[in-house]
Amino acid sequence: MKAKFSRVWVAAGVCAVLSVVTGPVLAAKSAAAPSSVKSGSKSAGTGDSQSENKPLPTDAVASVNGVVISKVSVDAMVKASGQPDSPQLRELFKGQLIANELLKQAAQKQHYETRPEVQAALEAAKTMIVTRAYMTEHLNAAPVSDADVKAKYDAVVATLGENEYHASVIAVRDAVTAQTVLDELKKGTDFAALARQYSQGPNAAQGGQLNWVSFKTPITAGNTQNWPQPIAEALVKLPKGAVSAEPLKIGDQLWILRVDDKRATQIPKFEESAPLLRKQLEQIAMEKATAQIIGDLVKSARIQQ
Repeated sequence: MKAKFSRVWVAAGVCAVLSVVTGPVLAAKSAAAPSSVKSGSKSAGTGDSQSENKPLPTDAVASVNGVVISKVSVDAMVKASGQPDSPQLRELFKGQLIANELLKQAAQKQHYETRPEVQAALEAAKTMIVTRAYMTEHLNAAPVSDADVKAKYDAVVATLGENEYHASVIAVRDAVTAQTVLDELKKGTDFAALARQYSQGPNAAQGGQLNWVSFKTPITAGNTQNWPQPIAEALVKLPKGAVSAEPLKIGDQLWILRVDDKRATQIPKFEESAPLLRKQLEQIAMEKATAQIIGDLVKSARIQQ
């Protein structure tokens, strides 16, 4: 059942491709149509020639079996796309809307809306929409002030040390693989290539490269920017270009660390950091407000598990 319904959405997802076909087909159909039709004759379409030749409403860009495709719909797609407005883009979106309408009409003609899997998906979509509407009206997240953003900035800066480090890691599961990697490094094999081949850790596909990070020294528990403490301790001790002599035990993995670069900590200006920090604080406020709503609902509900 689930597989069947997924194919329905796959069909809807190809509308962008169909729109590329729709334009030429419609143009060919229009070119093939006779310039005049004898009185009383019927067209090959779904309606008579008089209805097919009826001018479109001024606010329409097309009509599909009598169903109008409005200019407003195309305007909305252009705006949502974020692309520069152009006749070509409008033709593309018009084609997509025509393709969507054709598929919808075909599905309705065969009463797909009565299928159980479709009904279940419609009910799920309805639940999501209703829930979002409820949250929009009842979610009272605490506003984030400029002072909150500045306090967050100061707190982050306070965690930074004198230097910052750029490192790469190769994380493996067993000592044998770790030794193989160390032996290859001693032979001069490229660290990034070994990371792509062996690593099961972060950014393996990028050669194991990690982001720049700065630590207050000496390293203390809880002040490692969420990095594993053994990695932070090794990072501040190793010179630039050096590789950890022994694998570092991190959970159930063995990490081999290389210091790619080291420099004086570069603290971004408050003005540059403020937008991102504000978004982070707003997200935290939203999460707290959501938890409050759900907590209040739980208190007043009878829940059996």
